[in-house]
Amino acid sequence: MNPTIETILNHRSIRKFTDQVISSEHLSLIIDCARAASSSSHLQCVSIIRVTRAENRELLAEYAGNQSYVSSAAEFLVFCADFNRHQQIKPDAKLGFVEQTLIGAVDSGLMAQNALLAAESMGLGGVYIGGLRNNPEKVCALLNLPEHVFPMFGLCLGYPDQVPEKKPRLPVDLVLHQERYRALDAQKLSEYDEQMREYYRERSQGKSEQSWSEQISQALGKEARPFMLVSLNKQGFALK
Repeated sequence: MNPTIETILNHRSIRKFTDQVISSEHLSLIIDCARAASSSSHLQCVSIIRVTRAENRELLAEYAGNQSYVSSAAEFLVFCADFNRHQQIKPDAKLGFVEQTLIGAVDSGLMAQNALLAAESMGLGGVYIGGLRNNPEKVCALLNLPEHVFPMFGLCLGYPDQVPEKKPRLPVDLVLHQERYRALDAQKLSEYDEQMREYYRERSQGKSEQSWSEQISQALGKEARPFMLVSLNKQGFALK
């Protein structure tokens, strides 16, 4: 096993950070690694907003659902799908298609994963903040995002001040399909559910437990940000 694979397999979300700053050299390398990610048709349709002002961080933490680590992390980056740059190059660009929204989301994810892996290889940790999409219009206003730019998620980075247990992932038998999609294996799911219950029992010192199936039922038993299409449309995304 090489160091790259060790870094990938050792991933865990970090939500508590020390006061140590990230050097400009390390931050520059992290951004360079993000920029090196694959890009659909080489559109390079992502912009990264680095947020450093305390008052802006506090507002973003609030917008994201009062996630305090947004303001306490050494760095906070917002990954945005960006076709405004392309419109400036070609004013009559055909924009607003759902496919472009998907490309922007995929490219943002690829860049952010490169950034986090690079950071983790340097001894840093981080956590993604999808909660920015709780209040996308407020985020757009705060970051002065023009039409055809949309904040997909944020990324906290810093030196870890915790070593949480790795959260168990779905077993390979439930993820990897051969040639054709196969039905869900109820026995494998049951085994994973028990693994997740044990994980939460240990993490909470026996105060709570929840299976993955219960998590999914809770998460998908209600509307998920029903305002999202309107917010995307206001920024010129997913119009057609």
